[in-house]
Amino acid sequence: MSTIMAKMMSGSTPINPGSTGRTSSPSLTPPPASLPVRTIPGGYGWPLLGPISDRLNYNWFQVPNTFFTKRIEKHKSTVFRTNVPPCFPFFLGVNPNVVAVLDVKSFSHLFDMEIVEKANVLVGDFMPSVQYTGDMRVCAYLDTSEPKHTQIKNFSLDILKRSSKTWVPTLVNELNTMFETFESDISKSNSASLLPTMQKFLFNFFSLTLLGANPSASPEIANSGYVMLDPWLAIHLAPTVSIGVLQPLEEIFVHSFSYPFFLVKGGYEKLIQFVKNEAKEVLNRGKSEFGLTEQEAIHNLLFILGFNAFGGFSIFLPTLLGNLGDEKNAELQEKLRNEVREKVGLKPENLSFESVKEMELVQSFVYETLRLSPPVPTQYARARKDFKLSSHDSVYEIKKGELLCGYQPLVMRDPKVFDNPEKFVLERFTKEKGKELLNYLFWSNGPQTGRPTESNKQCAAKDIVTLTASLIVAYVFQRYDSVSFSSGSITSVKKAS
Repeated sequence: MSTIMAKMMSGSTPINPGSTGRTSSPSLTPPPASLPVRTIPGGYGWPLLGPISDRLNYNWFQVPNTFFTKRIEKHKSTVFRTNVPPCFPFFLGVNPNVVAVLDVKSFSHLFDMEIVEKANVLVGDFMPSVQYTGDMRVCAYLDTSEPKHTQIKNFSLDILKRSSKTWVPTLVNELNTMFETFESDISKSNSASLLPTMQKFLFNFFSLTLLGANPSASPEIANSGYVMLDPWLAIHLAPTVSIGVLQPLEEIFVHSFSYPFFLVKGGYEKLIQFVKNEAKEVLNRGKSEFGLTEQEAIHNLLFILGFNAFGGFSIFLPTLLGNLGDEKNAELQEKLRNEVREKVGLKPENLSFESVKEMELVQSFVYETLRLSPPVPTQYARARKDFKLSSHDSVYEIKKGELLCGYQPLVMRDPKVFDNPEKFVLERFTKEKGKELLNYLFWSNGPQTGRPTESNKQCAAKDIVTLTASLIVAYVFQRYDSVSFSSGSITSVKKAS
């Protein structure tokens, strides 16, 4: 189930430096007034038939990357109308019609909260049953105009601020346990499967830091907490993503209807009890300082833990480590290793947020991984009002209520912004030019230079995610001279000498 969940989410989860909530990025094109106004090309096809045809192409015959690329070529535009699943037959209340925005300039409109809103569009027009989140809309499904969003977003930011005091030593301790397990597995079978051990590490680490809850207080949670999260994630996201099952079985059994909550109810209720028993301090703060009910605090904490942190890193971390590659990547590893040891030597106690901020190559490695493989591939927003949307070469009129869809793996390969966009370039985000490019690095529901606030939907943990990833890379090259990753496994390690 853990492997299926990772595949699903990799096919599927917060803007602006100021306080207004708008995204402010340097201009990539002339002002809209100097660009030609163009009718949005594309269309939705015949009722029922058009959405079904697009669904089959999106999930089966073409897969998302090819689906969007072919339509860019057909319409000679990075902005066009199309359908994205899920749709008919058993999603009668879901409207698959979207306006695709697939270049950096048009994509940036998704984060301007003055012109778009984000209520119930986390994964498109389809919204999973609220039974999966305690019969309530958690923060990810709220728009910034809703008062409850402000309360929960500030609660999330406060959790991260407080947890930063113990974040690094807890991370190092849990990394020690994880890599000791990997080394033991390698000694027995010449390789170590990444995902199960890594997910246990993630669950323990985020429970300790975000919840202030120790999984070891409950033997069942300590052994199986992460196993309970996997099906919860997989089943409620199933209609929206591809898991690589033999077609047409996937279309029939995964994408045609929503699975009922009772399939994962037992595990979810055990996680609720874990939070109630072991995260009392955080829950009390949510109630006393941020005006949340206990149930609101519990289910938002579980969503932060399970979806944002555990789910996001279950996708991101294997990709990050996989990009270190094997002996063929000796030059990349040597550059990273040299920078790490120059800055912090071989002692893990030298690792800190401040020390990895000085590691330009390590941070660039993390950013480049996020550019090419964003953990959440699709972003959505609904027009709050009529407005004019600009791409690099045209202006398009968007009507209030229209749903915009951006597919980030293509957006982050925009050749007008990124040189050699298909190539992994270790040094891409270094020096002044690299810092400028961070304005156009979107992976967190906003630009990397943005600031998460209650006025926007940018990931509250945007900065701590990249710093944590940098810390993990630095830890690897303190512990090892070289490592080899292949097909979701660690195949060899050479201890630091």
